Amino acid sequence: MSGLDETPPEFEAVVVGAGPAGVTCVGNLLERKVAPILWVDDGFDGGRMNRKYREVPSNTKVSLFINFATAVAPFRKIVSGTPSRDRWEEPSESDGVAVSGDKPDKLQALRSMDPDEGCQLSHASDMILMLTEGLRRDPGVTTRRGRVMTADFDDATEKWSVTIRTEDQSATGFKSARAKRMVLCTGSSPTEVPLPGNVVDLPHLDLDTCLSPTYLKQKLTPLGPTTVSVIGASHSAILVLRNLYNLARTDKPDLKVRWLTRHALRYAEFMDGWILRDNTGLKGEAATWAKDNLEPEKFKTSDVSKYIDAISYEKGQEKTVFEQHLPGSDFVIQAIGYTRDPIPSLSTSTAKDITPYFEHDKGTFKYVQQSTSGVVGDLVPLPHVYGAGIAWPERVTDPHGNVELAVGFGKFQKAVKRWCPHWD
Repeated sequence: MSGLDETPPEFEAVVVGAGPAGVTCVGNLLERKVAPILWVDDGFDGGRMNRKYREVPSNTKVSLFINFATAVAPFRKIVSGTPSRDRWEEPSESDGVAVSGDKPDKLQALRSMDPDEGCQLSHASDMILMLTEGLRRDPGVTTRRGRVMTADFDDATEKWSVTIRTEDQSATGFKSARAKRMVLCTGSSPTEVPLPGNVVDLPHLDLDTCLSPTYLKQKLTPLGPTTVSVIGASHSAILVLRNLYNLARTDKPDLKVRWLTRHALRYAEFMDGWILRDNTGLKGEAATWAKDNLEPEKFKTSDVSKYIDAISYEKGQEKTVFEQHLPGSDFVIQAIGYTRDPIPSLSTSTAKDITPYFEHDKGTFKYVQQSTSGVVGDLVPLPHVYGAGIAWPERVTDPHGNVELAVGFGKFQKAVKRWCPHWD
């Protein structure tokens, strides 16, 4: 099929996005024998994690990455190298694969590491790329390089019609399709907010660049004396501070850093069978480095203080503090969280330009119903649309009653396993 004038192909599901969440959803749908699946992504290249964060140390244990890669039958077939004779069968000895003991698989790099420690995200990224390639070869999956631009729900047929924009508009293949269900795994990007007053025009360094020691060195080393201001105390902020410090003490001794934070550092705490601040506290290498160098009692005598000036302030004092301390900075880095990436334009037979509201407990969406006369009504379910991943995470409550949004490979997998049976 080559154009919109031809009958669009039909699918059981369209999955939008091919990062860790997209991989998770395709694997779980296949395990539940939901096929054929249309899988749409710009590059099928592991998402932002693989493109931007390969040098970042994980705050996830190696064992949890291995658990993710073996959580569903389609993944296990890919890991074992089992041919796709039947895409939902488990590997067996008849496939020429040893199914016990020292069976060969594609996770040897991860299995060779300490399972209770973290690793560079390059290893997790390679795992996602391996699973992506395996899923793309599955007979139940059709992939399209491009971006889903619009999705329109037909109340009569109860199907979504999607349009796909490709970079190469001359490329052959369908540019629209219909599906019974749509799963959004559209991802998020670092948040940047406007700075106030007399610092509004200061140059920004994007967080992605600063999380890569290689890119950061390439950007800053050729410059003369440089002052960089870092805003935030998140996991990303601590990694950026560490990267800047390492650069300053080695290749760029004329680098000075101003660190602006409005609260004390927060750490994940391992309790009896659960983790306090599991999704908001520092873990892994970031936590270790922060405890050794940034806590007030350590900072004064740490070598870090030669290059980093710590500036604390209270919430609501941003404008005053920023206008006092940011002038003179050559660059500003905001490490203050992530914002959802754009999603397809959604409409139904009776509603246009829908703004969806995610239900973090179910993986479903609602929207504000509006009559033909323009009267705004109640929130109603957005039919057969689901979400997962960093943009659409599950909401969890810990034993102390703290509510967080669960972000991470294993957490995406657990959420989708619970939600997917209801996506039928």
